[in-house]
Amino acid sequence: MTTASLFSRIINREIPADIVYEDDQCIVINDIAPQAPVHMLVIPRQPIPCLADASQADKALLGHLMWVAGEVARQNDIDEAFRLVVNNGADAGQTIFHLHLHVLANKGSEQTFSEANL
Repeated sequence: MTTASLFSRIINREIPADIVYEDDQCIVINDIAPQAPVHMLVIPRQPIPCLADASQADKALLGHLMWVAGEVARQNDIDEAFRLVVNNGADAGQTIFHLHLHVLANKGSEQTFSEANL
């Protein structure tokens, strides 16, 4: 039997989280250890361990996650400058093996993003 991921437990309301958006396919929460002034996580309800594990059947869901990232950026007035990050695997920094997109923005800061910061 596989243990439910932290994100599955949040989706199932077993663990509290600061939910900023949800629909029938995903949930968006504020990260509890933000790496930028704005740091949200877009998490599919369907548990896919990492991006490389997604199948062709997941294409519509992956597109929806991207749209939701843009939507929460618009709702939080960061749509002019934000970053999306997906870590795939432990060597890439993934610590929770339930696919999720990081939405990061420096709202309220003079710092800007550059390709060198990626």
